[in-house]
Amino acid sequence: MSSIAAVLWVAASSPNPDPMNTCGLVRALESSRVFSRCQSQRVSNGRRKQTTKIMSCRRGRSSVVSSSLVVNPAGEMTLSSEEKVYNVVLSQAALVNEQLRSTSPVLDDVKKPQDTVRPGSLSLLGEAYDRCGEVCAEYAKTFYLGTLLMTPERRKAIWAIYVWCRRTDELVDGPNASHITPMALDRWEARLEDLYRGRAFDMLDAALADTVTRYPVDIQPFRDMIEGMRMDLRKSRYNNFDELYLYCYYVAGTVGLMSVPVMGIDPKSKATTESVYNAALALGIANQLTNILRDVGEDARRGRVYLPQDELAQAGLSDEDIFAGKVTDKWRNFMRLQLKRARMFFDEAEKGVTELDAASRWPVWASLLLYRRILDEIEANDYNNFTKRAYVGKVKKIAALPLAYAKSVLKVSS
Repeated sequence: MSSIAAVLWVAASSPNPDPMNTCGLVRALESSRVFSRCQSQRVSNGRRKQTTKIMSCRRGRSSVVSSSLVVNPAGEMTLSSEEKVYNVVLSQAALVNEQLRSTSPVLDDVKKPQDTVRPGSLSLLGEAYDRCGEVCAEYAKTFYLGTLLMTPERRKAIWAIYVWCRRTDELVDGPNASHITPMALDRWEARLEDLYRGRAFDMLDAALADTVTRYPVDIQPFRDMIEGMRMDLRKSRYNNFDELYLYCYYVAGTVGLMSVPVMGIDPKSKATTESVYNAALALGIANQLTNILRDVGEDARRGRVYLPQDELAQAGLSDEDIFAGKVTDKWRNFMRLQLKRARMFFDEAEKGVTELDAASRWPVWASLLLYRRILDEIEANDYNNFTKRAYVGKVKKIAALPLAYAKSVLKVSS
């Protein structure tokens, strides 16, 4: 199970089939010999900052994962998934800070780099962005309305990121997922590398290729999302939360890291760039955990269990209990702990939303509040996420908008 989450979470997993000719995309990926995987070659926008003293970078950062070290199957101490992911956060923050140092204090919405080869003409780019907007409007209506509150340039860039994420997600979760192989994902990643060099394969690629030249968006989160798709092909169980955390980052936390450079940070914010990106990461984790807790029954019918196996065992539960789909006191107690953890990640995320650019805060707040309420609906269903799907009704959605607006204006968290 994967999801287009974080800042783009309202658009998660639509049942509508093949929104962007996924079948044709699958065939192109399977048959293409044009693209070769570029594992060792670095993309200029994707350079990463190495950190030797990771723990020293954690000062001032509130973490909801208790340990930075884990023991691997060989009995060796290794970095936890949280610390591995945090390196990507540092990399993206460094990329943004580098751009801030190289530009004037007052940044335009768009900073066009010099000597950049643009894919296609200006009119074709306009058509490409328009098509991304159409896809977003059709398959993510609530989110699309939120993007209309952003400036035109940011809105188009977010559409382009959304469409790429959705196409990636559809490869393994869409109607043609049975045709996808690891080799096809390798080609999709090679295509991403080409896209970052300004070589677009199609119109939708062209929009993202243009976006990543306009904003300091690191390539690594895009690579990591593809890695999450690979994980979905080979893995259906997670031994502990450390493993599940990494999966949640791959398929959802990455989107926050992609989006914040576009949404922008409030020029008056005194928060560090790193802390804002860490909050965006937390939001992605929170949303994916919410997806998992909402879809337990649906995933079980597909033979998948996205819950930490060790925590299930500690609660006296097993996969068999999940497949049986019976709500018991053991299940209720287990679910209370899972919901509590998801809410902790939402709490961490709220700290970053208050630091976003004013034009971006309202739609993000609205989406965060609505998605968080899914956890309340799971409780209202007496923790029956086997046969009942928790959702937020229209009335509650509308009621959340004034609160979201007030939070965006007053810059306060819950």
